[in-house]
Amino acid sequence: MRLFRFGIKIAVIGGGPAGLRAAEVAVTGGAEVTLFDAKPSVGRKFLVAGRGGLNLTHSEPRDRFVTRYGGPGTPEGFWPAVLSDFDADALRAWAAELGVETFVGTSGRVFPREMKAAPLLRRWVERLRRQGVHFALRHRWTGLRSGTPVQLDFQVEGETRSLETDAVILALGGGSWPETGSDGTWVEPFRQLGVAVTPLAPANCGWKVAWPPALLAAADGLALKNITARAGTKTISGELLITRYGLEGGAIYQLGAALRAMPEPELILDLKPTFTVEQLVAKLGPLRRNFLAEARSRWRLSDAAFALLSHLSPPEAFTSAAALVAATKECRVRLTGPQPIAEAISSAGGVGWSELDPTLMLRRSPGVFVAGEMIDWEAPTGGYLMQGCFSTGTRAARSALEWEITLRKKGPDDRKFPSPSP
Repeated sequence: MRLFRFGIKIAVIGGGPAGLRAAEVAVTGGAEVTLFDAKPSVGRKFLVAGRGGLNLTHSEPRDRFVTRYGGPGTPEGFWPAVLSDFDADALRAWAAELGVETFVGTSGRVFPREMKAAPLLRRWVERLRRQGVHFALRHRWTGLRSGTPVQLDFQVEGETRSLETDAVILALGGGSWPETGSDGTWVEPFRQLGVAVTPLAPANCGWKVAWPPALLAAADGLALKNITARAGTKTISGELLITRYGLEGGAIYQLGAALRAMPEPELILDLKPTFTVEQLVAKLGPLRRNFLAEARSRWRLSDAAFALLSHLSPPEAFTSAAALVAATKECRVRLTGPQPIAEAISSAGGVGWSELDPTLMLRRSPGVFVAGEMIDWEAPTGGYLMQGCFSTGTRAARSALEWEITLRKKGPDDRKFPSPSP
């Protein structure tokens, strides 16, 4: 139902997936929407995500889907609720409305048939313009003063400009890919507002390792396949890539939170997880020497696994079959730290959950809502990040509309600050 009779003005700040989705929901709900972005065009992070084919979401069942999201202090039941607002099926239907067919890949990930982001983004922006969304580009948000209305400040061509709006949805992203505009500069204005912000940190990123030069010479660029990786109490199956600076790959991405919590981060790899200790020992038979060389052929060790065992195992690992098996099942890799946040796929940290009510409104700034990676949550790659941005953008926009409708229904002398229902 369109609600222009209320004359609701909503400002959306940030032209990434969360902001664009929020603008869409708000304008179709009847608001007069202006979307602000510091860059000369929107959707830049969306296009970056499209370099790998634009993984929109994932096809796994919702009961498992919701477990992919984490973050300190996340309210119980938040993700099941917000994903119910706009789930993976809804996202695929939304893409179909734009004329973009999607398919499920062999890993369960969902992609556009064209495997490109640009056609979808172009159609999306064109539809938003037809719906009446106004785009104010090259507007860098610098601060706000809450109230009715909310007052916003921007830097535009070196000048400070201010405007008023009924409600605002902030979707300025985290700290990864700063060249897209997601540079984390919003953190300081938020702190000036008294909002608690967990420091932004790299997530879904590679980690540094001080590799022995000989190991790099043998294994730089090689993949460790069909292994398990453990950090603390969390174990992940998958692949890793040995790089000149350290390790990359889905397995280490999913262990990021556990690694960041460790004073001395370390991965423990099982290089042959499909075999038991007894089976591996049996494959070596009655050997008395050359254990590693024989294991390379009898266990079918990859070149990458052989290099790790050769250069990271303690000397006693080569003295018996049992000792080599122990080193293979618990190959320890000490990490020196994550890659810089600018090189990460996403970021952790952001606006603390204690600062938000269930509608994603700032408790201390009525009428101000937050969506996307600005909030302190994280998820692995595989479509979960994009889905989280779409779903929180949907929740924030619906909440902003309900907030303003509730206020408009009150008399001019009774414009209290209601708390919209979740």
